[in-house]
Amino acid sequence: MRLRPVTLAVIFVLGLLAGPLPTVAQQKGKVPRIGYLAPRSAVPKEFKQGLRELGYIEGKNIIFEPRFAEGKFDRFPRFAAELVRLKVDVIVTWSSPAARAAKKATTTIPIVMLARGDPVRRGLVASLARPGGNVTGMTSSTGSPLFAKHLELLKEVVPNLSLVGALWDSRRRNFPHTQRRMEQAAGLLGLKIQSLEVRSRDDLESAFQAATKAGAQGLIALRHAPIMRGRKRIVALAIKSRLPAIYGDKIFVKAGGLMSYGPDQADLYRRQATYVDKILKGADPATLPVEQPKKFDLIINLKSAKRIGLTIPPEVLYRATKVIK
Repeated sequence: MRLRPVTLAVIFVLGLLAGPLPTVAQQKGKVPRIGYLAPRSAVPKEFKQGLRELGYIEGKNIIFEPRFAEGKFDRFPRFAAELVRLKVDVIVTWSSPAARAAKKATTTIPIVMLARGDPVRRGLVASLARPGGNVTGMTSSTGSPLFAKHLELLKEVVPNLSLVGALWDSRRRNFPHTQRRMEQAAGLLGLKIQSLEVRSRDDLESAFQAATKAGAQGLIALRHAPIMRGRKRIVALAIKSRLPAIYGDKIFVKAGGLMSYGPDQADLYRRQATYVDKILKGADPATLPVEQPKKFDLIINLKSAKRIGLTIPPEVLYRATKVIK
């Protein structure tokens, strides 16, 4: 049977259309690989749960390539280079040093960060609204408003508060900016800040002695590396000195500290997972706005309050996310 020219043309076109199908199917079947850069050997369970809720199952439709620095941040550049060589689809980072290392290692692989501090000031993105490169994600920083909130809470629980000691590490690159914002927030509340320099755990005893000698009535501990590492000792010294303290991370309260106020980290991890999902579905990180915290936790430890002879006002307790009795 002879086929008409039109029929032959149709068969030819159908053949062309059918040819690429195996390649398309292969691309769709590709399992994306997610690289991790983290300070500690643990991936936040809320992040993994967020991915599961979006339909990602490890080993089935997503593969993880974790790299953990174990507190040694100088490992980040090497680990970032490894992930680039592996050609992962997305690099997820926790901490600003991890994000900086990833950004230096690649300008093409999307990076989803969770960074402390101002990512614009740190050079990670051009702006929060339009990052402009391959880095986007979350920042746990709210700047001056968070300092102000810490000081407001201390003023509510400490009668006649006037001098607040601030534990911090002045070697940090953005320290002058941090100090200026803290002092501005204190000035608006009629308070003064006493600088308590901490570069290692060896400085903690002398810092508390200086606070006691100056007559500080309250304490703020910033989330700087030597302070985070020395949190158990800081909590013990604060109680020994009967010095009401507020912290920016709930792990201090878990260690016995008086109270903490800061971003809900679990919420940040879950929201970070949504960025990975958007990028894997084709979103451009350059146009995905960097998000700031939306939820905050106030955690109060009444056991610690009792140990230093402090009564927490009912109106403050009422606003607490969690009260440890």
